[in-house]
Amino acid sequence: MAADKFEVGLVQMCCSPEPDDNVERAVAHVREAARRGAQVICLPELFRTQYFCQREDTALFDLAEPIPGPSTARFCGVARELKVAIVVSLFERRAPGLYHNTVVVIGSDGEVRGNYRKMHIPDDPLYYEKYYFTPGDFTPEGVSPEGFKSFDLEEGSVGTLICWDQWYPEGARLTALQGANVIFYPTAIGWHPAEKAEWGEAQYDAWVTIQRGHAIANGVYVGAVNRVGHETGNIRGNEAKGAGLDFWGGSFLADPFGRIIARASDDKEEILIGTVDVKLQEEIRRNWPFLRDRRIDAYGPITQRFGK
Repeated sequence: MAADKFEVGLVQMCCSPEPDDNVERAVAHVREAARRGAQVICLPELFRTQYFCQREDTALFDLAEPIPGPSTARFCGVARELKVAIVVSLFERRAPGLYHNTVVVIGSDGEVRGNYRKMHIPDDPLYYEKYYFTPGDFTPEGVSPEGFKSFDLEEGSVGTLICWDQWYPEGARLTALQGANVIFYPTAIGWHPAEKAEWGEAQYDAWVTIQRGHAIANGVYVGAVNRVGHETGNIRGNEAKGAGLDFWGGSFLADPFGRIIARASDDKEEILIGTVDVKLQEEIRRNWPFLRDRRIDAYGPITQRFGK
């Protein structure tokens, strides 16, 4: 039976050109988060490498791994040892020529509880994700076995979306409707160095605002988990050129009223610890009954691309 409260840990980290080094540093961060009381720990998007989607290179598909595979084996062992749940982001090789940006949810017993494949895939300068990732599948009859999900853990129910998903209210709503107490957003988002001075503050503020809005509109906790540092996408043996990206950190946990419980800096590795209070979630939903007052009979046109 899930508890009335549980502690979550958000790991904000920088990523080096060495994949094995990143995995072991992530393990060390998980250990520290567990030592500080976290029961469910979320790592940032694609933390095993620097953000390689800044260029299109067929050789980089070799970074992908199956599920189960080396990373899931490593973190399942850590979860079992520490008795914590871990949200792990992976570059998934589903089949030859078929790859996903995937989150794996591992329970505190060390068993994989399921995965979520990123549904919204960006294609912007230095974010060439459509080259690498196939969107997650969706079954029209519902969200199972693919699509937007919530995973029941011993600690509580957690939803997982990934980075570009965080701009879409539909994804947050459908995940919340699966019963999530908290929605995690493993993320790799940053500034183009040439734009930072003019647009940086506004871009970061929009990022925080949209996710606080998801927390309020759906009566859920939201944990945004970003990386930090300057990267050009260097991978061991595959060097990159270009201005790169300044990942802005700023990871945070918001409660169902949109209040920021904890926030990280924009330039340092940090571990945030915060409480998910299920009773507070219900209290807020009783006073702000958005789920009660939804006009589900009137939302059919939402499935159209545009209204005209």
